[in-house]
Amino acid sequence: MQEQKLNYYCPQDELDEELTIDLKKIFLALWSRKFLIAKIFVAVFLFFVLMTFISAKKYTVDADLYINKTNSSNMAEINPYFISEVGTGGGMAALMSGGGNLMNELEIMQSPLVIDKVIQENDLRFKKLFGIIPTVKTGKPLTTEKFLKKGISFENKKGTNVVTISYKSKDKELAYGVVNSIINNYIALHQELNSEKSKSDKTVLEAEYKKAKADLDKKMNSLNGMPANSMTGSGGLTAMSAFSKSAQRALSGIQGQYASGIKSEIALREEAEKVAELAKKLEWARLVENMSESSNVVILKEPRRLQDYEQTSPKLFTNIILGIVFGVIAALIAVIFRENTDKKLTYSMLGENIIYDCEKDFIDLKSILLAEKSQVSLIVFEKLEDKLINELTKFKNINFVKADISEEFENGLQNSSKVILFSAIGKTDSKEYKRIKTFLEKLNKEILVEILV
Repeated sequence: MQEQKLNYYCPQDELDEELTIDLKKIFLALWSRKFLIAKIFVAVFLFFVLMTFISAKKYTVDADLYINKTNSSNMAEINPYFISEVGTGGGMAALMSGGGNLMNELEIMQSPLVIDKVIQENDLRFKKLFGIIPTVKTGKPLTTEKFLKKGISFENKKGTNVVTISYKSKDKELAYGVVNSIINNYIALHQELNSEKSKSDKTVLEAEYKKAKADLDKKMNSLNGMPANSMTGSGGLTAMSAFSKSAQRALSGIQGQYASGIKSEIALREEAEKVAELAKKLEWARLVENMSESSNVVILKEPRRLQDYEQTSPKLFTNIILGIVFGVIAALIAVIFRENTDKKLTYSMLGENIIYDCEKDFIDLKSILLAEKSQVSLIVFEKLEDKLINELTKFKNINFVKADISEEFENGLQNSSKVILFSAIGKTDSKEYKRIKTFLEKLNKEILVEILV
C-alpha cells in the first residue's frame, strides 16, 4: 500500500514571506539620496519657519459667562410663594437644577436680536471674493447666518452653566469689539426678557388681586344671618320650646339665622385670606419688577485687548514642528520619485537577492557558483575589474554575456537556465536594465543574484 503524503499549507508562512523587507536596500537608497533629502527637508522647514513671520497673524479673544438661569418666572428665584403655586415638579425642580442645560441661552446669543446689533456696531460687511473679485454682496452688512460661520464660537462647558465665547480675526481690535458687543447685547436682551417676565407676573397677580378684592367686598355687602354669640342668651327660649309651639318656631328661626351667619363668616374669612395672600404675592411681584434691571449673567472672564505678540496663529513652535513633519514627508516623496524616474540604476530597481559589495562579499558569490552544477551566464552591464575577471574564470560552468538586446545576447544565454547580473548604481542605464530583466523573464531565465560593482 502506497503511503500518501500530506502537504501542509500555512497562509501565515506566505504572509511572512511577502512582508520581508530589505532594510539594507532601503538604508542605502536613502543614503545615496542624502543630499537631495537634505535640500528638500531644509527648504520645506525654512518655508514653514518663514511663514511664521510672513503670514498674517490671527488673534483670538474669548470670555466666560456664568448664567444663573431657571426655566420659570423671575419670581422663582426670590418669591417663596411661587413654588407652592407651580408645584414641586415644576418650580422647585427647575430651581434646584439651576435651569438645566443652556441650549435656550445659546440660541438667544446666536439670534438676530443679538448678532444683528453686533454686526452693526462693528461694521462687519461682505468683502470681495478672494479679496479681489467684487460681487453684488460686497460692501453690504453681513447676515447673521454668514457671521456665525466666520471665526465665532459658542461653547457650553460640559456639566456647568458656563458659556465660552471666542472670536478669531486678523484684527485684534475687531476680535475684542465683537466679543464685547456680543456680551453687552446679550445681557441687554436678557434684562429685557426679565423685565417682560416681571411685568407679566405683576399683571396676572394684579388682575387676580382685584378680582378677589371685588369678591370680598361683594360678600361683605351681602353678609346675612346672626353673629356667632347670638345664641348665648337663648337658654330660656329653649326650655319654653318644650311646652309652646310658638317658642319652638321662634327657636327654629334663630337657629337658621345662626347657621347662615356661621357660613357667611367662613366664606368671608376664606375670601379675606385669599386677598391677603395675593397682596403678599403682588408685593413680591413689584419687588421683582424693581429688580428686573439686573441680570442673571456673571462675566467670569472678561474679553481683553491683546498685544501684538499674543497671536493665536501662526506660532513659531507649531510651525517648527510642522516644518519637521512635512520636511520629512516631502523628502521621502522626492526620494521615491527620483528612485523610480532616475535615468541611472537605483537601489529600488534591484531585485531581492543582492550582493552589495562584490569585493568584500566575493565568498557569497563563490558559494553560489560552486553550488550550481549547470551552466550559468554572467550578464555584464559595466566593465569588470581584471582581478574579478581572473577570479571568475576559474569556474568552468560560467560564460560572460554583454548586456544588450540583440541576437548575440540571446545566443549567449541558450546553454544556461540561470543568470547572474553585474551592474553599478548610478552608472548602469535604468531603461536598459529594465529591458534586460523583462527579456530574461520572457526567456524563463532565473536570476540567481544581482551583484553591484
